[in-house]
Amino acid sequence: MIARFLLLASVAGASIITPHAFAQDAQPAADEVQQPNVRGDVIVVTAHRRQETAQEVPLAISVVKGDSIEATGNFNIVKLQQLAPTLQVYTTNPRNTSVNIRGLGVPFGLTSDGFEQGVGIYVDDVYNSRVAAATFDFLDVNQVEVLRGPQGTLYGKNTTAGAINITTNQPTFDFEGRAELTVGNLNYKQAKAAVSGPLSETIAARIAVAATTRRGTLYNVTSQRWINEQDNLGIRGQLLFKPNDDFSITLSGDYSKQDPECCGTTFVRVGKTQRPLNRQYDALAAAQGYVVPSRNPYDRLTDLDSNLNAGNKIGGVSAKIKWDVGPGTLTSVTAWRFWDWKPENDRDFTGLPIVSKSQNPSQQDQYSQEFRYNYESKDVDFVVGLFGFKQRIDTQGTEQQGSAAAQWSLAPSTDPTNPANIPATLAGLTASNTQWLKADSAALFGQLSWKVTDALTIQPGARLNYDKKSGYYQRVVTNAQGQTISCTTVAEPGTVKGTTQQCGIYQPQISAPSDSAWNFTYDFNVNYKVARDVLAYATYAKSFKTLGINQNGLPLNADNTVNYDASTVKPESVNHYELGLKTQFWDRRATFNLTAFRTEIKNFQATVNGGQFGTVRGYLANAEKVRSQGIEADFKVVVSDRFTAYANGAYTDAKYKKFTNAPCPPELSGGTLQPSGQPADYSQPGVPGALSPRQCDISGQDLPGVSKWAFSYGAEYNIPVTLLAKEGQVYLGVDGNYRSHWNSNASPSIYTEVKGYALTNLRAGFRGEGFDIFGWVRNAFDVNYIENLQVAPGNTGLIAGQVGDPQTWGGTIKFSF
Repeated sequence: MIARFLLLASVAGASIITPHAFAQDAQPAADEVQQPNVRGDVIVVTAHRRQETAQEVPLAISVVKGDSIEATGNFNIVKLQQLAPTLQVYTTNPRNTSVNIRGLGVPFGLTSDGFEQGVGIYVDDVYNSRVAAATFDFLDVNQVEVLRGPQGTLYGKNTTAGAINITTNQPTFDFEGRAELTVGNLNYKQAKAAVSGPLSETIAARIAVAATTRRGTLYNVTSQRWINEQDNLGIRGQLLFKPNDDFSITLSGDYSKQDPECCGTTFVRVGKTQRPLNRQYDALAAAQGYVVPSRNPYDRLTDLDSNLNAGNKIGGVSAKIKWDVGPGTLTSVTAWRFWDWKPENDRDFTGLPIVSKSQNPSQQDQYSQEFRYNYESKDVDFVVGLFGFKQRIDTQGTEQQGSAAAQWSLAPSTDPTNPANIPATLAGLTASNTQWLKADSAALFGQLSWKVTDALTIQPGARLNYDKKSGYYQRVVTNAQGQTISCTTVAEPGTVKGTTQQCGIYQPQISAPSDSAWNFTYDFNVNYKVARDVLAYATYAKSFKTLGINQNGLPLNADNTVNYDASTVKPESVNHYELGLKTQFWDRRATFNLTAFRTEIKNFQATVNGGQFGTVRGYLANAEKVRSQGIEADFKVVVSDRFTAYANGAYTDAKYKKFTNAPCPPELSGGTLQPSGQPADYSQPGVPGALSPRQCDISGQDLPGVSKWAFSYGAEYNIPVTLLAKEGQVYLGVDGNYRSHWNSNASPSIYTEVKGYALTNLRAGFRGEGFDIFGWVRNAFDVNYIENLQVAPGNTGLIAGQVGDPQTWGGTIKFSF
């Protein structure tokens, strides 16, 4: 029997395939049937808002089919990076998640609602503005496309680094269904089901559900519970009305929720700062008789004493109308989405009651409308669109000091009457934050494709964009008695004057930033078909990331007044260059794609964190210039119906070309600030009591979160067998990935260097018509690795982190009809 093929991931433009006989995916399109030499299904993508094969699209694109997501266990965007080397996803909790491509997208560190995502996440053409969507399980997904490079002339929301385009399975007029059950160690359970079929001759419906639970991987000796668990439930329903071939309406609704005990950290290491030695971590811990349960993070022990929660709900409804009008298709996508975030965190990263409460629950509503017209002819194709977007986010934050705060945060003293030795000095001190953000944007965009000859095509595109943002932030500080305090020279009416110690931790603040901007951007692509299966292309894109506003509070000036000049940040200005080559050979059994790129950004929006507990959690600022450049390569081969293999590689060199006023890393922080106007002295890193620079010049240093080298690879072999009277295939597959070292701090630090690592996943099973049974092992060699590191607030030198999953194993049963 001739095997059919499912798709895995790519790096530079084509998807990787593995044999997956009897898979219940869609039948090949007509143009696929007309190509008898192709040794697998042609990969159809919609990156250009029309159906094309991946090898025909002149841009770097990775494609992952739904069944391949299930086979490899990469069931959300966070895990998808194991298949796409230039995709970087880091998460300390669903809100604080960074999705970057080629090292660009969002600033590394605490998330702020005041900036845009550089990597857009789209589900069935609907833009998801909250990056928390990256942490939810894929739900009834047909295909995921990872587009690299600026995407503004074809997509509703402009994005500077790329887009993740997720397409779900649609309602069908043929009755079909599928179910999947997975169990594994760590009490892992995952169940998925979907059913689709006609309700009448013109109406079809589809419904899908998915649920995942797993025990945590970090044991909290304080609560005697495993934390950082998985707990995900999702449901999606769709209704298709199709009275004829020229017109259709699809109504969709989805709801997903997570409620895990998450997201805690463990002790990783201590590094010396420029604080006096008696105010650094080891001395402070000894003064309170505190000992962590283990200094080896791979013992997977912690003793966090605050409540932990990552309650997360996301969902919405949409209506998609497609109408063939004349020689083209008019598409309308109307959507409303919500996000509800209810966290509880331990922000001091210890088992001491330093910060007894830290939480910033948020609620978001977003509305979007996109109109798009696609025209196709022999010589000219074009797409033109209108996009409107409106969102509001409300946040109610609370942070409270605990009974150990005074001794930890204030200068030590042997005098028992000193405020540092009196817990009541800071205990109960509470900062309550109220904030909201309103964001509106509108855009006119389009792209023309002119086929100059059968081989040469020119594609110019343009976008006119308007953005307006307004926000409000108020911090009210109360003492343990519930009295509102002020930090002015004379107490304001209705308040009491805060002590020096209290105002050194939290200061009342109010700001209402607002700004707007117009932007015109464009791109230009030239592609040439050198031969039937060889496509070369060159792209230039002038793009932007819109203005940002600071929503987490503003920094203080040297005289302790609020720096209102920092309330807004400039838009990013992006120049992007790309060369690519897409090839197929050996009767199209083999594919090799190569991409070289260079992206230059002026006024890069970076995260700045001053290291204090509550004065400023983190805010946005502009780095003068950033550059990312590199080479991506992809190779796949279908040797026969029995064996396939792939290998992807990426070299990414992403640097701050110029960032002269960056926050200093912990080894250059914590001491008395150098006199204003004096050149920064970087000669005494980690020397207790040394003077600390007010700001650091980190020009030339690597961007955080970026591995210079990244690889993914895999192979699968199968043999036909008859087992238990069932015809099918026994198969064995392997997938692996490698990432070189990277830094986990916004200003690279010697203490936050994350070592490179390689992971290997194995699977083996038996599949046939309508069923697939297989066992799997992920992180087969039980490699110890770090997912991220965090610098504890207070400049004490404590570095905490989250360790990656240990070896996991289990089995999966899938049925379809």
